[in-house]
Amino acid sequence: MTQGSSIAPIAHSEEEAATVFGEEWRANVTAAYRWMRLGRALDSRMQALQRQGRVGFYGAATGQEAVNVAAGLATTADDWVFPGLREQLVALVRGHALETYAHHLFADDRDPGRGRNMPCHPTAREVHYVSMSSVIGTQISHAVGLAYALRRKEAAGVSVAFFGDGATSSNDFHAGLNFAGVLGLPAVFCCANNQWAISVPASRQTAAPSFAAKATEYGLRGERVDGTDYIATYAALASALRAARAGAGPTLLEFVTYRVTPHSSSDDPTRYQPGDWPVRAASHDPVARLELWMREHELLDGAAAETIGREAEAQVRAAVEVAEGTGPPTARSLTEDVYAVPRSGGP
Repeated sequence: MTQGSSIAPIAHSEEEAATVFGEEWRANVTAAYRWMRLGRALDSRMQALQRQGRVGFYGAATGQEAVNVAAGLATTADDWVFPGLREQLVALVRGHALETYAHHLFADDRDPGRGRNMPCHPTAREVHYVSMSSVIGTQISHAVGLAYALRRKEAAGVSVAFFGDGATSSNDFHAGLNFAGVLGLPAVFCCANNQWAISVPASRQTAAPSFAAKATEYGLRGERVDGTDYIATYAALASALRAARAGAGPTLLEFVTYRVTPHSSSDDPTRYQPGDWPVRAASHDPVARLELWMREHELLDGAAAETIGREAEAQVRAAVEVAEGTGPPTARSLTEDVYAVPRSGGP
């Protein structure tokens, strides 16, 4: 990563980090950095493959790695994740295999969705990661329904919903937060505010002082967090998850990030973003900010950072090679996983 004065430093002491992560704070931060580098390598590789026509679509999470990795490490196996468009890394951190995710991106015969989902909409049932929907905001209601089911069954776990700033204008945002607030459900709502709903800036999305401020009217706790600061992000998520587990009800977290890439592989942000946006976004690069903090606290040096980067790129290359060498789903798979009891013979 390129270091320099243009990167906004993370202002946390080692004592603060220990308070957030406990005695294993060094291991947590190091693991987070490795995952963030993997996410960055994955985005870079897949965007290149999409431009070459080797995958059909890709929505990068570049600039939001701190939120995704923190969510993956702060949640437990009992929790459920309802993603928006850019939370694939949450599934990987929670245990979804990178190679399996690559099979999904190529929609091949080993894709868990058998090629039926759009790319970047993975199915990861084994880690309680619900396949996302491109219909804006619908996952919020789904997450609330799951939280209600957990309450009714007296089961462990918290329902965690992700969505962008644009989804706060959806009907599902209102219905979901209102229902969760009234019933005090075990849910955490994570608004990844990357400041652009495709071409609509956050300033045109709401007249409220922040998206987190909307929590008050629903009877929820609300907090605005620097989503490019991994330590602050993890602390906010861990606190919200503890509150939900303790029966204290839901929390709305607004993570302020900077969208580094186009909205998707179909978008040209130069048509609507200000000319200095790339510089502003680069100064808040979550990967570079964590790396700078680790170097300042002697947890990382240049050689180790380069090694971690090479390892991440090698992991991605290996997964892509396997997936690209796998054939497409067979015609017979069209009716597999469709009927509870497959029919045999004629009609």
